[in-house]
Formats: sequence, C-alpha cells, structure tokens
Amino acid sequence: MKITSVDVILMDMHPADNPGWAPVLCRVYTDAGIYGDGEAALAYGNAHRAAFGMIQDFARSILGMDPLENEVIWEKLYKSSFWGQNGGPVVFSGISALDIALWDIKGKHFNVPVYTLLGGKMRDSLRCYASQLQFGWDDRKTPAITVEDYASNAMKAVREGYDAIKIDFFTFAEDGHRLKAEETTRILTPKNYDMIKRRLSAVREAVGEGVDIIMENHSYIDAQGAVQLGRLAEEYGVLYFEEPCTPTPKMNKFVADRVSVPISQGERIYTRWGYAPYFEDGSIQLIQPDIGNCGGITETKKVCDLAHIYDVGVQAHVCASPLSTAAALHLEAAIPNFTIHEQHVYCRYDYNRRLCIHDYQPENGRFSIPDLPGLGNELSEYCFAHGEVVTVR
Repeated sequence: MKITSVDVILMDMHPADNPGWAPVLCRVYTDAGIYGDGEAALAYGNAHRAAFGMIQDFARSILGMDPLENEVIWEKLYKSSFWGQNGGPVVFSGISALDIALWDIKGKHFNVPVYTLLGGKMRDSLRCYASQLQFGWDDRKTPAITVEDYASNAMKAVREGYDAIKIDFFTFAEDGHRLKAEETTRILTPKNYDMIKRRLSAVREAVGEGVDIIMENHSYIDAQGAVQLGRLAEEYGVLYFEEPCTPTPKMNKFVADRVSVPISQGERIYTRWGYAPYFEDGSIQLIQPDIGNCGGITETKKVCDLAHIYDVGVQAHVCASPLSTAAALHLEAAIPNFTIHEQHVYCRYDYNRRLCIHDYQPENGRFSIPDLPGLGNELSEYCFAHGEVVTVR
C-alpha cells in the first residue's frame, strides 16, 4: 500500500463569537482505496496558516511511502526536515496531522479501532471535565464577568453530570474586557487577587466539595503571581493548577517547589525531548500533550509511556475538531496513567460539530470510546465544500 495524495484543508471560519478560529485538517489517500484523516491542533492563536503550509511541505515528502510504516515516516519527517530537531508547534503540528491520519489508515486496514493497535482498551469509559467555563457552558461563547456568572456556569455543567470543571479565573476583568499582558504579569495586585478569590470562592460554594475544580491560567501570569494563585488554590481544594507560568522547566520548578497543588503543563510542550526535563526535576504531576501538535499518536504515546516511569498522570489536551476528540479518546483508553479527559466548551459549538461525520459527546460526565475501525470518525463533506483545500500529489 502506498500514499498517493494528501488533501490539506484550512477552515478559516472566524465565527462572530470566536474570531480567529481556523481548524487545520488533512486527508491522506492510498492506492488501496483507504484514506485517513488528521488534524494540526493550531486552530487558535496565530499559527494556523503556518500549519496549513507545513502539512503541505511534509506531505510532498511522504508520497509513495507505505502508510502502515508510521515509525519510518515519523523519523523521516523529524530528521530530514532540518527543523524537526528541537522544533516547535508548527513543525510538530504538521507531523501530527499526517501521523494521526496514518493511524486512521492503519486501523481501517486491519479493521480495528486505534486503541487496539495501541495495545488494547484499559477502560470502557473515561471520566471527563467541563473545560473553560469562563467562556460559558452553552452553544456559543459568552464571557463570564460577575461571580454569579462563574457560579452559574459551574452549576450548568454539574447538572449535566460532570463532577469536575475547569476555569481560567483570570481571563476577563470585572468590567468585561479581556485582560492584557501588562495586567496579568509580575506580582498580582490586591485588586486582581481579590477578584480571582471571589470567583473561585463562589464556584466552590456553588458546586460543593464533591466536584473537582481545575484552575487554568494559560501561562498568562508570571511565576511570582502563579505562586500567589497556587497558594490560593490550596485553600479551595483545587485538583490541579494548569499552565501556571511560562512553560519552561525552570519556571515550572519555581512554582512547583512553592505550592502543594499538583502542576500540569503540556499544551505548549512538544515531544519526548520537550517533556523530559519536567519529568527529571519532578516539577510536573500531570501532562497535557495535544496529539495534534506534540507529534501525533506515535509520539504522544511515547510521551505518555515516559510519564508513566515518573508516576505522572495524563490528560490529553483537546481544543480542536471532533477528529481530535476521537484521537484523544483512543489514546486515553489505552494508557495506564490516564487521569481525566478534557471536554472543551468549543466542542459544543455547531461550527465545530459539523466538521466531522460523528459528533461524540459525553453522557453524565463520562465518554464512551469509539469502536469503529481507525479513529472512528472522519471529516464531513462540509470541510471539503467550505474549506480552503490544497491537494498534494
């Protein structure tokens, strides 16, 4: 079996409530009539067009290769591209998109779900949490401003059966504007500290002690401010503290040494080489690799296995189309150190749900694992009809 062509798709959607949202997808075709779909997880931020071009560049170098030889292809893209070694999110999102598609092809070829190829399903369902409730918990993005907004959003998720939620309490100011870098860096002002404390307190009071709260920070604050918030998180029994500071080993270690709340990082850490220093210095207790930019299923599985050596848990980062959700479910079902699955609020939005033929959603705060061959999901005709499509052949 040989790779014959690759469709690379940019969904430059820019919805009114989420400007800049632009998923980057691909479909790899073979001479056996089997195709596989993948995704580069850079739909947000300012790198989607770079990823769109990166996949095209990489696609040209794998034409004619055997899609079942994912390790051979991965190593070629990593070593022969020059920028692969010590590469960043654009390089590894390009590798990731194609690698995910190869696993989809492999599963379809052997007529088994991807989790079987990864060694088997260790669990039939996955506990998940409602993610990013500062944007609401509805079918469109609605900023949470007042303490009542935060408590209300939390209770919406709890009423749906979730027993864990995640919130960035420091995204929006009390007058509604999105906080700027100069407002979130260095030691926190008493005003901002008090704002976060009141929001966190309101959420804890609303959901009670039986619901886990994850504190998100998107690395917006400095290490000094992160320590302030980490100690606040201790008071309210926060499950873990996500991206508390700039994602570098030394800064993460600075925070981890000064707070007792478990620290998670991973959305902006790539490959085994990127994660190794965090494992070695013990500054990370839960990793959040995104399969769509960490290096695909091939590499992310290795990162998870490496984490297992250090008793570090795993929660795959998911902020993309339903295709990435499916990939994460397969990986998390197959690894021993799975902790919890992220159900991002973006997964509730119609403009994302229409991108794939299946729309997997949790029930009562738990996810079932797709049992169809391959990923168990694929891109819809909507993508090809409405996206910018480049065919590499």
